[in-house]
Amino acid sequence: MIALTASGSGTQMVSFLTKHGDRLVAEDLAVSHWAPTQLSGPVVCGLLARELEEHCPPGFVPARMTAELFRPVLNAPVELRSEVVREGKRILVADAAIVQDGQVRVRASAAFLMTGSAPPGQLWSPAIDLPMPPEGLLSPDGSPPLFKSGDRDWTHDFAANQNADRKSSWQSMPPLVEGEPLSPFQRAAMVGDTTNHVCHWGSQGAGYINTDMTLTLSRLPIGHEIGLRADNAIAAEGISVGTATIYDRRGPLGSCVVTTLSNARRLVDFAVPTDESGVPVR
Repeated sequence: MIALTASGSGTQMVSFLTKHGDRLVAEDLAVSHWAPTQLSGPVVCGLLARELEEHCPPGFVPARMTAELFRPVLNAPVELRSEVVREGKRILVADAAIVQDGQVRVRASAAFLMTGSAPPGQLWSPAIDLPMPPEGLLSPDGSPPLFKSGDRDWTHDFAANQNADRKSSWQSMPPLVEGEPLSPFQRAAMVGDTTNHVCHWGSQGAGYINTDMTLTLSRLPIGHEIGLRADNAIAAEGISVGTATIYDRRGPLGSCVVTTLSNARRLVDFAVPTDESGVPVR
């Protein structure tokens, strides 16, 4: 059992969660923009990835993770459950869930694949121009995200990116749990949840909320920086599907897809003043 409660300490955050005995305490950084009583999507996906990767055999990599976010995870005690669904010589599939008060709040599955040699021959692949900011702007210990809208420059300024242009983000996540190194899989899963932010952040704010997230990876990220570039957003009658490329400084890693619902009554307006860390002040 893991207890997640708001610290309310007002001290500088160096992680999303801190350990207090056998509990994890959610710092302000872990709280959702949608509601102060809920944990944010990146934290939820990070916890699920943290649980799932315990089942990854040596020589395998996490090639796909799907998180179904059908109920909010409250800032309250949680239970993490996981199991291996199928284990073979070249593929392992595992499931995980976050449970509160005996009720499954979210669940996820992951496919771990054994690495090996590529087959002979040549394959078509697109020429991809992925935007990257100069090196050294983000700390390995975590930094506020950088955003790029259209042909504009990279900036931490949220208000400058509240528009209808195509967006990219560049992120260095702080540790999920204080004292634990952030694994490459956890890092990718947390950034993957923010696909909604590059695909569905428009001129009036963020008005769609994730119902699921699928992250596909041909390899794990290298280094502390991960980029997302919006590739598509297809919307009809309050439902929108967003797709983004996830990448690092060596090139593309895979793709992220989110299915979202209109949440217009709780539209998050990011065109508000920010603190010295670039975080919107509410």
